[in-house]
Amino acid sequence: MPTRTAAQLREEAAREYDAFLASCPARQLLDRISDKWVTLVVTALADGPQRYSDLSRRIAGVSQKMLTQTLRSLERDGLLTRSVTPSVPVRVDYELTPLGRTLMPLIAAIKSWAESHMPEVNAARTTYDTTSSPT
Repeated sequence: MPTRTAAQLREEAAREYDAFLASCPARQLLDRISDKWVTLVVTALADGPQRYSDLSRRIAGVSQKMLTQTLRSLERDGLLTRSVTPSVPVRVDYELTPLGRTLMPLIAAIKSWAESHMPEVNAARTTYDTTSSPT
């Protein structure tokens, strides 16, 4: 086995995680974190731990099934932790991990951009809808 330089090892690692390739794990992660429910759950947890019912109330329109799937996938990816406190009824809290907190500046920026640019987006949609013919 030939010896490789540090530059060659970095190049090899970069090829390993090329999100433009369908089989790339980074692409799968991008798919996960770009999901609207993931974005809303992570944003909701930015202020600290929350119970399932609190998340469900805060995130309008999310079904129980979708919220459960989203929380499980985020836990699997190491972005949040699930803590069970034995009581009657059982208390389950969700909290961002340090890794999950590193997403917050990115998600907060995208959320802020979306909220502040809705007038322009709505105007563009209206223009498109009135001038484009269906194909």
